[in-house]
Amino acid sequence: MEEISWGFIGCGEVTEKKSGPAFNEVEGSHVEAVMSRSADKARTYAERHNIPKYYTDAQQLIDDPDINAIYIATPPSSHATFAIMSMRAGKPCYVEKPLAASYEDCIRINRISEQTGVPCFVAYYRRYLPYFKKVKEIIDTGTIGKVLNVQLQFVAPPRDLDYHASSNLQWRLQPDISGGGYFYDLAPHQLDLLQALFGIIVRAHGYPTNRGHLYQAEDTISAAFIFDSGIPGSASWCFVGHESAKEDRIYVIGDKGTVSFSVYTYEPIKLITSEGKRSINVPNPPYVQLPIITSVIRHLQGLGICKCTSVSATPVNWVMDRILGKF
Repeated sequence: MEEISWGFIGCGEVTEKKSGPAFNEVEGSHVEAVMSRSADKARTYAERHNIPKYYTDAQQLIDDPDINAIYIATPPSSHATFAIMSMRAGKPCYVEKPLAASYEDCIRINRISEQTGVPCFVAYYRRYLPYFKKVKEIIDTGTIGKVLNVQLQFVAPPRDLDYHASSNLQWRLQPDISGGGYFYDLAPHQLDLLQALFGIIVRAHGYPTNRGHLYQAEDTISAAFIFDSGIPGSASWCFVGHESAKEDRIYVIGDKGTVSFSVYTYEPIKLITSEGKRSINVPNPPYVQLPIITSVIRHLQGLGICKCTSVSATPVNWVMDRILGKF
């Protein structure tokens, strides 16, 4: 492909700033059409972003001869369906994280990609951001020595909507749509980063609970795991904690120092060694998905290789399903 002509299935919040504009920023790429079940939403989105066409039916968008690649930005439960429809039509797809609402659906996607020879990419864009590349550089160059242990801590207070979940339950809190509450929405980026840094997680055990009783999905989770590199790790997530406990941090403990960093707030990277303490600020691009979208487009144009494929994304779902006790 020389010119990548994208069709968007879904036009929610994530497409407004994080991803959508980036597709027009890369040479040889543009957005041709957008689809939403709401005609008004699709039309106004298309007008707002100068997109030529809009649809209310996903199959019609996929069948459009002017479109040769699909961006899937819908809730996770529909990812497998739309990805498989796209690949069977011979059109590569770029899917929002997580790849699907379950590990089994990930396997289905990979099977169709292998059968059709059509690639499927996943939006684990943090792998490509300068902030996390700096973390990887610190670890890979041995600045903190041999990595001994990894600890993830995430605490967030309830959102205003959570207190009204009984009457207005958002899709992220419906496991049949999201895969498993806020955990399935926020943990994927964290777990993908850990596996990009330390290798695939080969064993994982979790203790999911509901402590806040604001909704039915798990809101407080502890887990232990081990990477194929032999490094052990632990993690805790609490989505109903007090404001005073709010935290977004991963700690990497080495035999010559420690490095810690955030996943969502991009607070300064903290490095501690025998030489002292350092606080490292690393800015990210205005459209945070631009680096990975550029990589996907260059791959489709035959100008590079994007390694963030559905196969590489599947272990994240395996770990999450293990932690939640799905199998």
